[in-house]
Amino acid sequence: MTKAAALLLAGGLALSACASDEEPSGSAGGDGGGSSDELKVGVAYDTGGRGDRSFNDSAIAGVEAAIAEHGGEVRDLSPNSDASNRADLLTQLADEGYNPVIAVGFAYGDIIGDVAEQYPDTTFAIVDSSVAELGQDNLVGLLFAEEQGSFLAGVAAATKTTTDHVGFVGGVETPLIQKFEAGFVAGAQAVKPEIVIDRQYISPAGDFSGFNDPARGQIVAQGMFDAGADVVYHAAGGSGIGVFQAAAASNGRAIGVDSDQYNTVDDPALQAVIMTSMLKRVDNAVQEFLDSFVEGNVQGGEDVVYDLESEGVGLSTTGGFIDDIQDQIDQYRQQIVDGEIEVPTTP
Repeated sequence: MTKAAALLLAGGLALSACASDEEPSGSAGGDGGGSSDELKVGVAYDTGGRGDRSFNDSAIAGVEAAIAEHGGEVRDLSPNSDASNRADLLTQLADEGYNPVIAVGFAYGDIIGDVAEQYPDTTFAIVDSSVAELGQDNLVGLLFAEEQGSFLAGVAAATKTTTDHVGFVGGVETPLIQKFEAGFVAGAQAVKPEIVIDRQYISPAGDFSGFNDPARGQIVAQGMFDAGADVVYHAAGGSGIGVFQAAAASNGRAIGVDSDQYNTVDDPALQAVIMTSMLKRVDNAVQEFLDSFVEGNVQGGEDVVYDLESEGVGLSTTGGFIDDIQDQIDQYRQQIVDGEIEVPTTP
């Protein structure tokens, strides 16, 4: 297991709603090494693209931090409406000479092996999909122990609830998002075994619209608040804004995901309801991968796993809403790190 970089990125994530198939951005600069000719990063986003204020934005923040240090440029592309062109995005970036190419999201897992095989001189990385069984030395998997961070989110929710009723909203019902659910449920039940936990997914497996449908996210979360939940945790990408809106309308609380979402929403009314966020440091993982690429130290054909011990996952404290329960959270965290608690990965 490789230890994740503990670098804290200054400022908030670079947020943009602009089209993601624009001309390459970035420029040479920094004192840490490469020039724009040496580092040309291609990024293929997950559903929702740049500006989701969550998963995709965290990935591009890691790229931008690496370019700020090493110099270089980035070209970023998003899937079409039905996400049928994922392989085309990867081949386009490779054809245009971008190296390395980063696929953001497990949905690229079914096709990235074939693409990487076609471009043996290009290094590829994929977030949230294992590559260990593919045996390709130009492909790296960046994985996370989402269940561990979600366990702490469950601890926070169960400790803070006044109704003993909480909820989980998943974007798409897939094994990856079920890891978030499993950890959250285990953490909440560790604090209050009889707690009521509502669980619902926005879209079924194979339909990735659930990651980019705030209106539906709001409807699902509102149903939970109406039923008595007072804290709802989402693992739904761009749909999470709807969960925050439901919490604000219901005088409830919400838990964000991936990024510190207190810092990524513009509306103070939404900030006020984001109790914490389960940090999944995609930014750190991507930056560490690019650092290794620049240094010539990429270990192809392997997965790198980021967990609580390596600070690859955790809880944000912005806003101070969980400061009073930090001791309890830290105790559970240490038990997980020490192996005293084994967090489940399936519901």
